Amino acid sequence: MMGTNMNLRQLRYFIAVAEELHFGRAAERLHISQPPITRQIQSLEETLGAQLFIRTPRGVELTQAGSLFLEEARNIAELLEQAADRVHRAAEGNLGRLDIAIFGTAILSLIPRIILEFKHRYPDVKIVMHASDKLAQIEGLQNRSLDLGFNRMLVPVPGLMIEELQREQLYAVLPDPGPWSDRDSIALSELAEQPMVLFPASRAQGFVEKVSGLCHEAGFAPNVAQVVGDGFTAMALVAAGFGVCLVPESITSVRMDGVICLPLSDVNEAAGVDISCIYRENDSSPLLANFLQVAREMTD
Repeated sequence: MMGTNMNLRQLRYFIAVAEELHFGRAAERLHISQPPITRQIQSLEETLGAQLFIRTPRGVELTQAGSLFLEEARNIAELLEQAADRVHRAAEGNLGRLDIAIFGTAILSLIPRIILEFKHRYPDVKIVMHASDKLAQIEGLQNRSLDLGFNRMLVPVPGLMIEELQREQLYAVLPDPGPWSDRDSIALSELAEQPMVLFPASRAQGFVEKVSGLCHEAGFAPNVAQVVGDGFTAMALVAAGFGVCLVPESITSVRMDGVICLPLSDVNEAAGVDISCIYRENDSSPLLANFLQVAREMTD
């Protein structure tokens, strides 16, 4: 049975002597003097309770126990080398796991391209995606079940960093066919009399508040017909005749029968909505640092 006093140095010395079959050549190979090798091999034999070498006029030979232990020692050394390599790769952010949260229409933006590029550069990093709203993302970051979240219109939270990656223009989703079917754009003020479908109906309604604020700036209070969970449902209700809705530009990439998507002509770019990431301010993970570097490169 392997004793508790065995160490990696003894394994290295033993493997060198076993492969050279000569203490002097093993010492030269290891760039040390011979006496320390002799002492370590004697200590190893005492620990194992077995003789590993037989001295011969030309050097040494392995005993049967020594031959068996050489195979095991090589396996142990290889496992230690693999472990050291994995630790080194993890320290450089090339190996490990990232738990990333996303919510709603944000998945239609540049985020999939960021994730694909990251997976291409770091194929040995496992990415686990989670569907979480804003408050769930904040809670997950605070309890360390998440490493990073993507969302819109995040509010400052102590200990968390919010980094805007992209700003999207707002579009009006309108019934089609309809009076706007041949238009290239529309003014928000033109929707003053239209029933409006808002989203999301969640614990953190930043986009609902954004749309309501823009409507008031355009001179009217929105006539809210429905408040639903996400933009896809809102578009479907527009197609079903429930009214109109406003969405970020990325969601207009989804083609849906019965609707037309037009940019707002009287809302400037600064009034658009962001795609931002949120992460722990003091997180020194090299995995996170590498992911953020990829995201920044793709949004410069």
